[in-house]
Amino acid sequence: MAGIIFRSLFNTSLTLNKTNITTIRSINTGAVYYAARKGTRAKARAKKVKVEITKVGFIPHNQRGKNKDTKVHVNKHLDDSNKQISKDDVYPMRYYRWVVYTAEEAVLAHKETHHPTMYNVPDALVLAQVELNMEAVKKNRYIDNFSRLTLLPRIFPRDEERTILAFCKGPELIKQVAEAGATTAGSTELVKKIQEGSLKLSDYDYVIAHPNILTELVPIRGLMKRRFPSPNNGTLDANICDLVKKFAAGVQYRVVKDEHQQNFGSVEVPVGRLDMDAQHIVENVDALLKDIQSARPKREGLFITRCFITSPPSSEKLKIDPFVHVDRTLSKEVQEDSDDEDEAVAARS
Repeated sequence: MAGIIFRSLFNTSLTLNKTNITTIRSINTGAVYYAARKGTRAKARAKKVKVEITKVGFIPHNQRGKNKDTKVHVNKHLDDSNKQISKDDVYPMRYYRWVVYTAEEAVLAHKETHHPTMYNVPDALVLAQVELNMEAVKKNRYIDNFSRLTLLPRIFPRDEERTILAFCKGPELIKQVAEAGATTAGSTELVKKIQEGSLKLSDYDYVIAHPNILTELVPIRGLMKRRFPSPNNGTLDANICDLVKKFAAGVQYRVVKDEHQQNFGSVEVPVGRLDMDAQHIVENVDALLKDIQSARPKREGLFITRCFITSPPSSEKLKIDPFVHVDRTLSKEVQEDSDDEDEAVAARS
């Protein structure tokens, strides 16, 4: 009897142990199944998120599939010498060479379009658009933007007033400078007025001086800063009367490189008005091109590449040959100087 009771107890304990083991296993596997269901639910929620569709306008067939941020930059140094010359008076310009005029022919053509029967602006400004090759002497180097001031031989009215402060000694010279076009001309009394604050340098566009008064300007050098007269910036000259005329009536221009094409530069400069004699405008164009050419680097190849004559409000651009006015290549003297410099550099190395 006792044996039967012991066996029953033993079987009961075994049964309890099995039951406990089964329960533990079910708890562990339940956590795995729950994790899987949680991931499935997250995926289902993500699918329910609405996707906003932005409407895109019409895109030409040759632009489809391209990134909007990437732009195709065309070489601006255009050479149409490989195109044929048109035999007709009317033709699509993209397929033929540009007609090349003389500067005088271009001016006369603009005079016709600005006649009272057409644009009716007989005194419109005449502009010269000049394109440049900005490559420097060394490869993969380019000329920086630069500004110049030049006095053209034929002065013409412009919608611009310039104020000039001129320092010089001597009552006779001061009188001549004032007659030449200086807004204010004087000697050491101007220095005292600037120190006192009764005369402001900011009221003047240009500050020039004669070398005979340079030492008296030292006390106000800190106030003048970069505007202190110097031969480097062309504001200090013994022939101060001509200097005044240059700053009063000269044409200032700035050559700027293209943002995307470093070897391409351009400038647009007024060279006269249509009511002037055409030959006078040609003289100004000639002087301007020579002044631009004087800034060319000492290298082979073209510096000035193309030149157009325009006259707003007309959008017509008439091409002229710039090499009628300037040399296509370096002059012999400049070339010899460049060769001497190269030989000196080679000898030092």
